[in-house]
Amino acid sequence: MVCLALLGLIMLVMARENTGTETTASSDIPTPVAADAEPQVAMQPQPPETTTVAPEPALPPWHEEKVREGDNLSLIFARAGFTDRDVYEVSRTDGGRGLRKIYPGQTIAFLMDAEGKLDKVRHVESPLRGTVFSRTEAGFTSAVTERQTELRQQSATLRIDSSLFLAGQRAGLSSRIIMDLADIFGGVIDFALDPRVGDTIELVFEEQWLDDEKYADGDVIAAAFTNRGATYDAFRYTDTHGDMSYYNREGVSMRKAFLKAPLDFTRVSSNFNPNRLHPIHKTRRPHRGTDYAAPRGTPVYAAGDGRVIEAGYTRPNGNYVFIQHGETYKTHYLHLHKRYVKNGQRVTQGEIIGTVGSTGSATGPHLHYEFLVNGVHRNPRQVHKSLPKAKSLPASELPRFRSQVQTPLQQLAALGRDNRLAMNQATGSAGGE
Repeated sequence: MVCLALLGLIMLVMARENTGTETTASSDIPTPVAADAEPQVAMQPQPPETTTVAPEPALPPWHEEKVREGDNLSLIFARAGFTDRDVYEVSRTDGGRGLRKIYPGQTIAFLMDAEGKLDKVRHVESPLRGTVFSRTEAGFTSAVTERQTELRQQSATLRIDSSLFLAGQRAGLSSRIIMDLADIFGGVIDFALDPRVGDTIELVFEEQWLDDEKYADGDVIAAAFTNRGATYDAFRYTDTHGDMSYYNREGVSMRKAFLKAPLDFTRVSSNFNPNRLHPIHKTRRPHRGTDYAAPRGTPVYAAGDGRVIEAGYTRPNGNYVFIQHGETYKTHYLHLHKRYVKNGQRVTQGEIIGTVGSTGSATGPHLHYEFLVNGVHRNPRQVHKSLPKAKSLPASELPRFRSQVQTPLQQLAALGRDNRLAMNQATGSAGGE
C-alpha cells in the first residue's frame, strides 16, 4: 500500500511538470466565504471634494469731484463725504506740498477701503500729470505720475488776401500759431500796414500729441514771409547756453530793439502827419505818431525794453504811459482804457502795459503811439531804418547754427516751390476759362 501511494505521488508530480500548470486555484472557482462574513459591495469612484470660497466684497469705486471756482480742500472733501481730519492727514503729505495748489477744472478723486475709511486720493492736475496719495500704517504717502507728449511736425502755406489772421485760419492754423508768427516777425513787419494781397508765408511747426489726439500747439520751427517781393525768413535755434530764439539764415536775431507795431490790431486809422486837421478841435495840429484803431480792451505791448517814466491821466491824453528806452529813445502810448504799469516799473518788449480805449481827446477806441529820438518826434513807421542793428550769433555758434537749419531751410524751399506752382496753375486755369 505504501509503495502504491508513493508511486501515485511521483506520477502526479511528473504530470504537473510536463504541463507547466501551477498549483493556484482557477479564477472561475468561487472562493469560499465564511458563513458569518458581510457581503462585499463594489465601491464607485468619488469626485474630489471642493471648497467654496466666498467672493471678496467689491471695493467702492473712485468718487470724483471737479474743482470749482472758490473751492478749497475742506469743501471738496466734505462733498465727497470726508472730514477735516482726512484733509489734514492727506495735505500734510511730503511736508505739506501735497495738494497745496488746486485750480478750477482739475479733478480730485477719492477711494474708500472696505471699512469705509479714506484709502486713496488722486489729484489730476492735467492729462500729463497726476498725484496719488495712499494710506499706509505711517500715514499717507504720495506718488507722482507724469506723461510725455509726442511731437509731430506739420507744415502750411498761407496767402494773404486781407489779413494774416484770416489767412492763417483758412490754412487751419490755431490762433496761438498765428500770433507766434506775428511775434517772430514783429520786428521787421508791421502787420497793420506792411502786408499786401498776394503776400505768402511758408512755415514748419510742431504739434504735441497725446493718445493719438492733438493735445497742444508746439513751436514754430521755421517760417518765411514774402512781403512786397522781399522774403524774410526765421529759424528756431537753441544756442550752446540753452537759450532759444529766432534768427534769419545769416544768424541775425529776429528780435529787434523795438516792435514795428505795439499791439494786436485790426486796422490803422491815422498815420504820422505833422499837418493833420485835428478831428475834435478842427485845428491844424501836428500828429506826431500813428493811430491804431482796435476794439476796446485790445492788449497794448511795450515796444521795447525800458522803464516807465510816466503813467497817469490828462484830459488830452486820457490814460497814458511813457517808457524810456536807454538814453536815446522814448515811446508814448495814449488814450488807454486801462493801465497795467506804474511809474518807475521796468518792462520788457512785448509785455502788456495797458489796453486800447478812448479816454481823453479821442473819437473812438484806438492807440495813439509816438516814438521819440533824443526828445524829437520821429515817424514810428520810418524810424526803424535808423535804429541799431539787431544782434548776431557769435562766430563760434555759426557752424552749429548753419548745420541745424539746413533741413528746415530745405523744407521752406520745397514749400515755396509748391506754393508758386499751385498759384501758377490757379492763374493758368483762370486765364483759360
